[in-house]
Amino acid sequence: MVDLFSGKTVGIIGLGRIGLAIATRVEAFDCPVNYYQRTKKDYPNYTYYPSVLELAANSDVLVVACPLSEQTRHIVNREVMEALGPKGVLINIGRGPHVDEPELVSALVEGRLGGAGLDVFEDEPDVPESLFTLDNVVLAPHMGSGTHETRKAMADLVLGNLEAHVLKKPLLSPVI
Repeated sequence: MVDLFSGKTVGIIGLGRIGLAIATRVEAFDCPVNYYQRTKKDYPNYTYYPSVLELAANSDVLVVACPLSEQTRHIVNREVMEALGPKGVLINIGRGPHVDEPELVSALVEGRLGGAGLDVFEDEPDVPESLFTLDNVVLAPHMGSGTHETRKAMADLVLGNLEAHVLKKPLLSPVI
């Protein structure tokens, strides 16, 4: 499995707290990291792309880890999937509506996209039936954060935000 992943270029949409955690982990597999977000940040080890389309065209694996908004709804559309290509893999751990799901199903069935790993779905709790029969898809509904370490980090973040609120300090994760 490591040989299949090592050295692959990983593109991350949204290099916030979660995106950075992903970047750190994939670096351990000698994977170069590309990213897209609204503003370029000073990350010397990571390559910034000014559009999701350019990011997908220059990545083997595309990970969606950004917040959901009107601007990010269907941020991964047919054009982005075409740029990722028949050997590319899409991983959505953000929100279901980030990905145009009917187009995703079509791209996977037709071989225009190599594979997908989905932790979330566009119309939860409903998952398109056709995804269950595909060999190039891993479905893990809301299990991506199911480790002891991740759950502890989530609890610590909640407690830190509560403490900051009570002390009238800025929240650790701002409410938008």
